[in-house]
Amino acid sequence: MNKDILQSELQFKAVRSSGAGGQNVNKVASKVELIFDLEASNGLTDDEKVLLKQNLRNRLTKENILLLQCEESRSQHKNKTLVVQRFFDLIEEGLIIPKKRIPTKIPRSVVRKRLKAKRKTSDKKAGRRPPELE
Repeated sequence: MNKDILQSELQFKAVRSSGAGGQNVNKVASKVELIFDLEASNGLTDDEKVLLKQNLRNRLTKENILLLQCEESRSQHKNKTLVVQRFFDLIEEGLIIPKKRIPTKIPRSVVRKRLKAKRKTSDKKAGRRPPELE
C-alpha cells in the first residue's frame, strides 16, 4: 500500500452540511465526501484489492467505489483532514489478515469437573422430592 499514490487518487466533493449552523449554513459547503475507486487504484496490489473487496464488501458500491463523508466540523478543511484519516484507518483495517483459529481439545479435568457439578445438582434436586411410599 503506497499512501502517497492513494492520496493522489482520492476525489473530494464538498456539499452543504445538515444540522445547526445559523445563517452561514446556507452559504458554505462544509460537508466533505471522499470518493475512492478501488478497481482503478495504482497504489494497491492486486492481492490487496481482492482482500479489500472481501473485507469492505459492505462499504463498497456495486462498482467497487468507496464513499466516505464527514460533517463533524463546520470547517471544510478540518472535515477533509478527518475523512482522509478515516479512509486510511479503514484501508489499514481492511488489509489485516485474521489468524486462523485452531480448535483445541477440551481437557479431561474440565469435562470431569462439569460432570461432577451436574451430578451434585442432580442429587440436590433429587433430595427435594418427597419420598416414594409403597
